[in-house]
Amino acid sequence: MGMVFCRGCGKDIHESAVACPHCGARQRSGSGKQKTKTAAAIWAFFLGGIGAHKFYLGQAGLGILYLLFFWTFIPALIAFIEFILFLTMTDESFDEKYNV
Repeated sequence: MGMVFCRGCGKDIHESAVACPHCGARQRSGSGKQKTKTAAAIWAFFLGGIGAHKFYLGQAGLGILYLLFFWTFIPALIAFIEFILFLTMTDESFDEKYNV
């Protein structure tokens, strides 16, 4: 009981394993809901100028920085670039960066 399939090789591993003992693939942490790159991209596109995507991704410090400087429109430009990066990022690299 408590077994799940590895995200990398598909073999049975214990649900609390951080990495697969067979292939070494990192597994998702079981803490909280997983963030999705689609949701992050939507937040960045529509409310990125005020840092909403940063708060969604758990980066409150950067979110506050975006809020402090939103009147300069620089955070909006950066958020648009991040929007494009989120759309082009692979699911694996997004998970490594934001869901660990």
